[in-house]
Amino acid sequence: MKQALLPAGWIKPRGYANGVAARGTQVFIAGQIGWDEQATFQTTDFAAQAVQALKNVVAVLHEAGGKPEHLVRMTWYVTDKREYLAALKDIGRAFRELIGDYDIAMSAVQVVALIEDEAKVEIEATAVIAQ
Repeated sequence: MKQALLPAGWIKPRGYANGVAARGTQVFIAGQIGWDEQATFQTTDFAAQAVQALKNVVAVLHEAGGKPEHLVRMTWYVTDKREYLAALKDIGRAFRELIGDYDIAMSAVQVVALIEDEAKVEIEATAVIAQ
């Protein structure tokens, strides 16, 4: 069970939820970056790395028996705010295809760097699988 939280009188945010209430098995997904299952970067393109990071989140979630609709929280760490904003259309399209649900509490933060020098984005996530 998952419910987006929208305080009375607030406008609905676009592309995320202000908060989410959920009940079930909690799954904590470590920060996923835009490399493949062999820890190899296939591209330096921001949008493509974001798509791969989302695929990685979904793969880890699947290992717990979860699906994208079980995601309740995501934190995006980006190395370049402008590059992130310029890629939003492509990221949004991929997000709808891979995740589908914007009722997820999300934050995006620009950071100076990520541990892997080639990484441009890192996404950590929390899911709650209803029982």
